[in-house]
Amino acid sequence: MKCTDRFYPSVEDFRSPFHRDRDRIIHSSSFRRLEYKTQVFINYVGDYFRTRLTHSLEVAQVSRTIAAALGLSEALSEAIALAHDLGHTPFGHVGGEELDRLIKDGYSQNGFEHNFQSFRVVTKLEKRYKEFDGLNLTFATLEGVLKHSYPYKKPFLTPWYDEVFKLDYHPSLEAMVVDKADEIAYISADIDDGIKYGLIDFEILRQSTLVQEVMERTKEEGYDPEEKLFRHRFTSLLIAKMVTSLIQNSKNSLLSGPKLLCATLVASEPLPVSYPPKLAGQISELKGILFQNLYHHPQILRKMYAGKQCIQGLFKALVEEPKLMPQEYFYKSQRQKSYRVVADFIAGMSDRYAMKLYQELYGMM
Repeated sequence: MKCTDRFYPSVEDFRSPFHRDRDRIIHSSSFRRLEYKTQVFINYVGDYFRTRLTHSLEVAQVSRTIAAALGLSEALSEAIALAHDLGHTPFGHVGGEELDRLIKDGYSQNGFEHNFQSFRVVTKLEKRYKEFDGLNLTFATLEGVLKHSYPYKKPFLTPWYDEVFKLDYHPSLEAMVVDKADEIAYISADIDDGIKYGLIDFEILRQSTLVQEVMERTKEEGYDPEEKLFRHRFTSLLIAKMVTSLIQNSKNSLLSGPKLLCATLVASEPLPVSYPPKLAGQISELKGILFQNLYHHPQILRKMYAGKQCIQGLFKALVEEPKLMPQEYFYKSQRQKSYRVVADFIAGMSDRYAMKLYQELYGMM
């Protein structure tokens, strides 16, 4: 398939194919529900925390910036970025991990995987047309959502996926841009949110050589580490350093000029969209520090544990009694594998809807 091909006929208009993809994603129900889905910090604790929605918008903004600098399609990068987290469950990664465990424990070794769930959202679960399921997005957008940046060989994918999407190959350059923009957005945002709510501080973060460099640059601009504006300026300079370095290094790799590389780059070839080796090592070091000191902070672990218990309770109840689900899902559960329909229903929930339903099912009468 060509990058702009769709699986079903579509009447074109004044928009480019990728702009149409973007618009269809933004107007989908799944996109709106991202507003109340956890990124890292459960958002009912404070209004400042990023959610899946604000994260997706930040990834889209960074992706457009990088794509424009590299002479790539801003619209394709934006569409992939806006759709890349549509399959995430409530309560962040722990929700998906728990659904995966529950399915594998008693129903199927295929489990639950959020990349594939995002793909299923835009090709199957969203309903906007009488003739077919899904949003009828272009091949390049679907490929970017499915693979993100790397070859995507999974045991649950039938031969059809390999035939159509060439699973041994990387997706487009724009999808690679989104993958890096996702990393840039969540590292900088998690630091900002974590410092804001006192879950981590610069003393701990200074273990990172990258943080040390950016802090020194922030001080050189006249910002005092004790003032509130220091955090804002630090975050901005951290993003700028990662984005600028990525652009400069990638320009050196893209010697053949701007093009769409839909499923044409084999896995053995080095990624043309990449950081300089030194910065890549610094980012890996910083992610390790965040993993140990922020993502495993007791306050976050407590909220995530509560979210995991919520997912467990909902899955158990809905598999045992599918009639507890809305009629549409109950009917589906009679025609399809019930546990998979339940997983789809739970994955589509917002945090607050999941907690509300859990309270209805298990709370005091």
